[in-house]
Order: sequence, then structure tokens, then C-alpha cells
Amino acid sequence: MPDIQKTVNLPSTEDIYLFHEGTNYRSYMMLGAHIAAEEGKKGVRFTVWAPHATYVGLAGDHNGWDGTQEADSLIKIPDSGFWSRFFPGIEPGTFYKYRIISAGGESFLKADPYAFKAEVRPATASVVADLAGYQWGDNLWRRRNKAPYNGPMNIYEMHFGTWKQKEDGEFYTYKEMADLLIPYLVEMSYTHVEFMPLAEHPYDLSWGYQGTGYFAATSRYGEPHELMYLIDQLHQAGIGVILDWVPAHFAKDAHGLRMFDGSPLYEYADPLLAEKPGWGTLSFDFSKPEITSFLISNALFWYDVYHIDGMRVDAVTSMLRLDFEKQSHQYRRNVNGGLENLEAIRFIQQLNKTIFHYYPKALMMAEESSAWPGVTAPAHEGGLGFNYKWNMGWMNDTLGYIEHDFGARPYHHNLLTFPIAYAYSENYTLPLSHDEVVHGKKSLLDKMPGSYEQKFAGLRLLLGYQISHPGKKLLFMGGEFGQFIEWKDQDQLDWLLMDYEAHRRMLAYTAALNKLYVTEKALWELDHDMEGYQWIYADDYGQSVLSYIRRGKKPVDTLVIIINFQPVERKNYRIGVPRAGTYEELFSSETVEFGGSGYHNGPMKSSKKEWHNQVNSLELTIPPLSFLVLKKAGRKPKAVVE
Repeated sequence: MPDIQKTVNLPSTEDIYLFHEGTNYRSYMMLGAHIAAEEGKKGVRFTVWAPHATYVGLAGDHNGWDGTQEADSLIKIPDSGFWSRFFPGIEPGTFYKYRIISAGGESFLKADPYAFKAEVRPATASVVADLAGYQWGDNLWRRRNKAPYNGPMNIYEMHFGTWKQKEDGEFYTYKEMADLLIPYLVEMSYTHVEFMPLAEHPYDLSWGYQGTGYFAATSRYGEPHELMYLIDQLHQAGIGVILDWVPAHFAKDAHGLRMFDGSPLYEYADPLLAEKPGWGTLSFDFSKPEITSFLISNALFWYDVYHIDGMRVDAVTSMLRLDFEKQSHQYRRNVNGGLENLEAIRFIQQLNKTIFHYYPKALMMAEESSAWPGVTAPAHEGGLGFNYKWNMGWMNDTLGYIEHDFGARPYHHNLLTFPIAYAYSENYTLPLSHDEVVHGKKSLLDKMPGSYEQKFAGLRLLLGYQISHPGKKLLFMGGEFGQFIEWKDQDQLDWLLMDYEAHRRMLAYTAALNKLYVTEKALWELDHDMEGYQWIYADDYGQSVLSYIRRGKKPVDTLVIIINFQPVERKNYRIGVPRAGTYEELFSSETVEFGGSGYHNGPMKSSKKEWHNQVNSLELTIPPLSFLVLKKAGRKPKAVVE
């Protein structure tokens, strides 16, 4: 990892050349505010890219936020677009902005695009920050961390500010959160946590998806070293960290990137390319090599400096499609007459090739909502180069199915069976994400039809179906205990529901299900291999029952999954099984401790009766709205005769 606090002087000719070429992948080492010592004096070197400005000065409390005097001016590096100057005596914690005068004579203040820290909103100044000095303790984690494909990955997605709050409604700091979050994740057997965007953003209700400070961990929750501490402690507890990252667009706020030097610098000059009208934001100009240097440097920064393990790249479809959520008069076709953003495609491929060059075991997960081919295919083969894609089709089909009343479910059975047709076309993660439990969409629990008890049974089914379907897993906070009201995005989760037995049992169920997942290799070892999945019977739409097999590399790990999506008991239900022998109920959503009826199928011996294209079969009772996992009993050791 590069030393971020090396001695900083003027950017070198080579660094400038690479930046303009789009290959300066650690441009954060030269741009921004760097604590330094030059000519025997301690201070800070400020460097900014503002090629169309006629003047750039440093503004802060020390000069009344003017920044127009000679003593404040940065020096223009000829033929580079860079402005830089060392200011002695400035210390960490100093607030600052750049005073910029445009080619048209307009004077305005801008926050530093490369600032490592920002003022707590609603204030908008950048802050000089010393990122050096944190003593990491996660070396063992980083050495042992493996590529994810053949291992378990069960991600807890959370919005930092609304998971839990203090009694007065204030946020917990990054450091305080470590003591609350980590024991919870460990107890719940999650393998990873995914934080919704933590880069600085002005508006709480954008959830971080409309940023202004890409290199600044938001000050809402504390200091940079405190975030390092949280990630360090997560790693030491065996939990990976994924960060939501937003290279598709940025906020229009005056202090941010928009019209940075008086011209469209970070955004496209063409409004038909720049504007994202549905979100009120601006697209990065992917045609500029300098934007490639900026964004790839930013991605590497979070890996280098904060030790993250992966990124969920937001809104990829909006980058790929020139007509994304636009009317016919709001977009322009590419040079070939197509609707693909060819520049964005090249950027994404370059991004992923670079990340995997430096971090071969990284997670680069695309939130891509179309049927774009090759999202997880290697970039050198023409794919986008991610190693995971959110399976939005599975999510939409599954939630569409479970929201139907019981009587309508037989007519929509294909929503459960169709996703297998493309389950191996990409490396998929199955998300039940924040977007599905907000803005009137209802919580997962409240999406379920039926009575109060049936809603909980339905949620148990949904989570069981997710955990047993091919693909890695992601669940948004609150779903694990049956948050009844949808995510309110300002207040903490309704932890008061833990006073109610049904929600405590739901939490116990999710914890047990997660433990089953990490324990049973068949649920993840062949996630991306068609040998890992086989239907037993997909077409029992009349009774709304699914049955299938999950396999690991060894036959002994094979599991039989049976799900009844109707509130009707199925007695003497016969299913084909892959091997002869006695099968036991390894897991059931009907366990009393989980809120179920307590019904349990005892050991079930198969008979040599062909069924469901299997030589052997067995009979069992499937309780109403139940999720069952069967496993063939192993041979008992013979008694030793003395």
C-alpha cells in the first residue's frame, strides 16, 4: 500500500502526464491537501485541477474566506491545468475552500474534490486531515482473505445513521458503532457488512448517493481514524466490509463538483449527456481521461487507506445507457447511432481491470438492473469485468410472487421457477435491499399476505428461499427481525419490536438460518456451477410447492430443499431423492423457537419407488407455509466389541 504521507512537493511531470492520460490511479497522492515539510517548514501543500480557471486561491478563516490576495494564491503549473502551493504553518483541522475565478471573471468558492475530510453538514468547507498514524491490526485477515466464489457470502446491508441512534436521536460515531454492530453481526453469522455510501454528501435523505466529497468519509459519524478503527475491528472479528460506491453521478450543490472551474469539468458539457433528470444530478464525463484518473484513484483510495474488501457499484445501468430513465428528447445517441455509452463502458472495464490488478481478491459488485450481457465476464473478453452482479430479476420476480394472495400464487408460479433459467449466466448476489422497503413499498414482513402469524411464516419462507437459491446473499437491515414499518430513512430501526415474542423468534430464525448457511457447503460451494443445483419438482404450481437439490463438491454434503408457499398442510407428499437411505430434517422453519407450529418429520427412510425422475423417493408431511431442509443421515459407527 502506498504511503499517503510521503514528502509532498510539486506534482511531477510524469504524474501530470499520467493524470491526463487517465492512468494516474493514485492521483490522491498529489492532489488535495497534504501535510508536508518543505524547506525546513511544516505546513500543507494544496494542489487542485482547475484548467479553465484564471485564478485559484486558498480561502479560510485565516483570511476571512477571501482568498484573492497574493499571499493566498496557488501557483499555476504551466500547460498542466494544475494549481499548487505549499502554505507553511497550516495544521490538521484547518477549514478551507478554493477561491476560483473563472475565464468569464466569476468568483466563487469550491470545496476540494480530493479533500480527506469535510465539515459536518450543513457546513460545506473542506478540512485538512492527517490520515497517517492509524495502527492497523488486520494483517491476519488480509493474508487469509480468499476469493469469494467457492465460499459463503451473506451480506448485511445497512444505512449507518439509521441502524441505531442514541436516545436523543444523535448518530453513533464510527468508533462507538463498533461496540454495537460487531457483536450483533457475529451473533447473526453474517460474513460481510455493506455500508450504504459513506463518502461526504450534503443531504441526509440522499442516503449518500448524491456526493460532493469522494475522498472524505462523512463527518456525520466522526473522524477518519474512527472509520479505520471500525473496519479494523470488523476484520479482526472475521467480517468483510463492502462499501457502496457511486461513480455514476454527483450532486449539483454549489460547493461541489458542478462547474468546478467555471466550466463543465467533471460533468459532460452536453446537457443531454450530463443531466440525470430523474435524480437531479449530473453524470461524470467518462470521455475525459482525467475523470478516469479521478474515479479509479477514488476506488483504490478506499481499498488502500480504509482497507475495504469490496465495492457495490451503484446505478451501473444509468452509466451504460444513454437513454436511462429519459424521454426521447432528453438523450443523444452515440457515434454509431446506438444507445450505449461507449465511454462509460471503457471506463468500467478499466476500473475493474485496475482494481483486480492491485487487489485480486476484491469484490466488485454491480447494481445493474437490465439484461446487459457479460457484466461479470472478464473485461479482456469484452465483459464489464465485475465479479458479481446484483440479481435484480430474481429480486423483482420473488417479491412479485410473495406479494400475491395465496389464491393467486398458482397462477404466478413461473416467477419462482424462471430465475433458475439464468442463474448461471452471471456471478450473482441475491439482494433483498433497501430500495425494496422504502417509499411506500412496505417492509418485507408487511408485503406478506394473510394473518399476523402467516406474515411471519411468509417472511421465514422468503429468507429460506433466498438462502437456499444459487448465488450469494444480501439482506437490508431490519428484515432479519421483521421490521413491520418500512424503512423510515431518518429514524433508527424499530428495535422496540424486540419486546414482542414474534419478532424475537424471527430474529432467532434468521440467526439459525445464517448459521445453517455458513455451515452447509452445499449452500455455497458450487454457487456458480450448474452441478450445484437440480430441480426435484418445479411444476407443482397447483399446491405452490417447490423442491430442489443443492450440492457441494462431496455427495455427503447434498441437501434436499422443500418449500410450501401455501397456508395448507401437505400430508403424504412424495418427493424423489438423489440417494437411497434415511433422511432427517436438518432445518425447519416450523420449529417452535422460530414461531412455527413445532411439527417435525422424524427420520424418513426412502423406498425404491421412482418419483420425480429419481430412482428413490420418500413421503413426508409439509406443514403450511414451511421451509424444510433434509439431509441424508450418515452411517453410524459400529460398536466396538471388547
